[in-house]
Amino acid sequence: MNMKAFFGKLIYVLPLVFLAANCNSQKQAANTTENKTETVKEEKKSTSGFAMQVPEISQNNPEGQQIALSSLQGHIVLIDFWASWCPPCRAANPELVELYKKYNGKKFKGAKGFEIYSVSLDQDPNKWKAAIAKDGLVWKNHVSDLRGWESAAARSYGVNSIPASLLMDEKGTVVGTNMPLAEMMTYLDGRLK
Repeated sequence: MNMKAFFGKLIYVLPLVFLAANCNSQKQAANTTENKTETVKEEKKSTSGFAMQVPEISQNNPEGQQIALSSLQGHIVLIDFWASWCPPCRAANPELVELYKKYNGKKFKGAKGFEIYSVSLDQDPNKWKAAIAKDGLVWKNHVSDLRGWESAAARSYGVNSIPASLLMDEKGTVVGTNMPLAEMMTYLDGRLK
């Protein structure tokens, strides 16, 4: 390959590399907004007695109400780590909307239903709320401590790049991480009554 062709291709590849790097472990500038009510516990059981195979998360939703992951006891849950400033996260949101609309409200063998629990790594509450509205993220379980990469939930789950997700069954056991949409649908279809 000659140098001209090499640099011609490099011009197309470099922006993609920088875009991907934007959403990985490089930390956003510190924001003074703090949410003191956020907690993450690495216990095997939550206070409700629900045996967790994953760490508990309890953070505030956009309205300031705390939502604990363990409140979804008995459901198949997709835990989604994302942020409004992450282009790949925003690009993946239509698939999450499709997944939610297809499976929420359906009957599953051994489970109460399907839910999405979205954990945002945003620091600006207005940008977070605007992204939820603009992307049509209709599920109710949106949480954030507004600490960006310093999020206790992200640290507890070892999240160092986003988007990142875990699919867990009704017992809290992780059945897949960062699964493509087709794989999640195959799993959920297999669990339908």
